Amino acid sequence: MVKLILDIRKSVEGNAAVYFEKAKKARKKLEGARAALERSRKKLQQLLSEKEASDREYLAVSAERKAAASIKQVREWFEKFRWFTSSEGFLCIGGRDATTNEIIIKKHAEKGDLVFHTELAGSPFFVVKSGSHEGAVGSATIEEAAIATASYSRAWKAGLQSVDVYYVKPEQVSKEAKAGEYLTKGAFMIYGRKNPVPVRVGLAVGVMANGKIMGGPAAAVAASCSKYVKLTQGDNKPSDAAKKIAKLLSLGSSCLDEIIRAMPAGEFKVLA
Repeated sequence: MVKLILDIRKSVEGNAAVYFEKAKKARKKLEGARAALERSRKKLQQLLSEKEASDREYLAVSAERKAAASIKQVREWFEKFRWFTSSEGFLCIGGRDATTNEIIIKKHAEKGDLVFHTELAGSPFFVVKSGSHEGAVGSATIEEAAIATASYSRAWKAGLQSVDVYYVKPEQVSKEAKAGEYLTKGAFMIYGRKNPVPVRVGLAVGVMANGKIMGGPAAAVAASCSKYVKLTQGDNKPSDAAKKIAKLLSLGSSCLDEIIRAMPAGEFKVLA
């Protein structure tokens, strides 16, 4: 029921004119309200679309991060050692200290492999795993394993730029010392002919397709990594050099420890 209030002082036409004006104003307000409602509806739709896009992007990034994390979590047995894949495809592993030197020679040096070492005190043993790739170990792998042996030795920290490395067969490496001598942990006797390989120190660090960070001779790293940087002896501390490497390789700060693990002891100059 609609209740109308009439002004008795006005004629019927006068009262009708008043309500006509009120109706016009009410219609304008209704149209304005409808327009505001439509603007609000469009804005809400835009916000919902932006949220959906943001959610999709977030899920995609999260999935990518989870995939990267899962890659990093799956560690191969050889990652506890120094390691790289040669340009010919052979796995090369080296000791980080006396304990890992001992493990590499006793547990992982097998017939057909090649064992690399230097005469420097505290030198790592590197082993080229001949069964990790088809074919015979070539001269490129031999040179790369020698460079790694020299670069991860004390030569880097001491500022030596060239080192005499040699390689032998696993059966020439023994824990049996000569009479009157004693072998400390990580040290072994070498019997028979040594094959010398004089090399210059120098390394590179790169990111493989599976997300793993590999350190090793530049030729080997270049063969396995689409992005890499070269290292020489310099005056940058490991932490500072690692930050530069991470930036050049577009890696986050969470990778700094892995980068440092791929570097020898000493100071560095990072070459883009």
